[in-house]
Amino acid sequence: MELDVRATSPPARVRSRRRLPGTGWKRLLSPLALLGLWQVASVTGLLPERLLAAPAAVAATALDLVLDGTLPEAIAVSMQRVLIGFGAGAAIGVGLALVAGLSRAGEHTVDPPMQMLRALPLFGLIPLFILWFGIGETPKIVLLALGVAFPLYLNTFSGIRGVDGRLGEVAEMLRLTRAELIRHIVLPGALPQALVGLRQSLGVGWLALIVAEQINADAGLGHMINDAREFLRTDVIVVGLLVYCVLGLLTDSLVRLLERRALTWRRGLLT
Repeated sequence: MELDVRATSPPARVRSRRRLPGTGWKRLLSPLALLGLWQVASVTGLLPERLLAAPAAVAATALDLVLDGTLPEAIAVSMQRVLIGFGAGAAIGVGLALVAGLSRAGEHTVDPPMQMLRALPLFGLIPLFILWFGIGETPKIVLLALGVAFPLYLNTFSGIRGVDGRLGEVAEMLRLTRAELIRHIVLPGALPQALVGLRQSLGVGWLALIVAEQINADAGLGHMINDAREFLRTDVIVVGLLVYCVLGLLTDSLVRLLERRALTWRRGLLT
C-alpha cells in the first residue's frame, strides 16, 4: 500500500508563506541605512544642525536628559495623562457600544449622536475646551478621551452587530439566558473587532496627547518640546518625538500580545 505524498505534504503556496529562519534582521537594513544617511548628511553639512540635529547629537542629548532626570519626569507626566484619558475614553466608548449594540432602542438612542459627534474635527474643539475647562489638565484629558472613545465605539459596535445570527439559534437550542448569550457568544464574537478598535484608539490617543500637550502644558513631553523650540534645540525636539514614537509602539505591541493571547482559537485558521 503506497502513501499519497501529495495528501500528507503541505501545499507549495502554504509553504511559501512560512517565514524563513534568520530573515527578521533584514527588516532592520532600511532603517539603519536611513540613519546612516542622516548622520552622513549632518557631518558633511548637507543637513544643518539648526534644521535637524545629527543622530549622534540626539543620542548624547537623550542620555543627558535621562541622567539629569528631565526625560523620566516628562515621560511620567505624559503617561499619567494617557492612563487617565485612555481609561475614561475606553469606558465611554465600550460602554456606549454595548448599549447601542445589544438593543435596538439603545442603537436608536446612542448611535445617531455618536455618528454626528465623530464627524466633528477633534482638534478643532480645542478652543471650546479651553473656554469651558480653562488651560489646566482637564482639556487635555477630555481631548484624549474623545480621541480614544470614537474608534473603540465604532469597532465594538460593528463587532457586536457582526456576530453570526445563526449563533443565536444555537443559544436558543441550548436555552441560554440573555446574560449567558451576551457573555458566551456576543462578546467573544465581537472581541476581534474590538481589539482592532483598541489599536486604532491608541494611535489616535497618542496623536491627541501630542496636540493636547501643546496647550500651555507646564510639564510632560510636550512642555519639554515647547521649551526646546524656544531655544532652537532640535536635538531635544527629536528626542521628545522619538519617545512619543517608542511609547506608541510599545502600547501597540502590548495590544498585539493581548490579541494573540485572547484569540488563540484563530491560530488554526492562519497559514
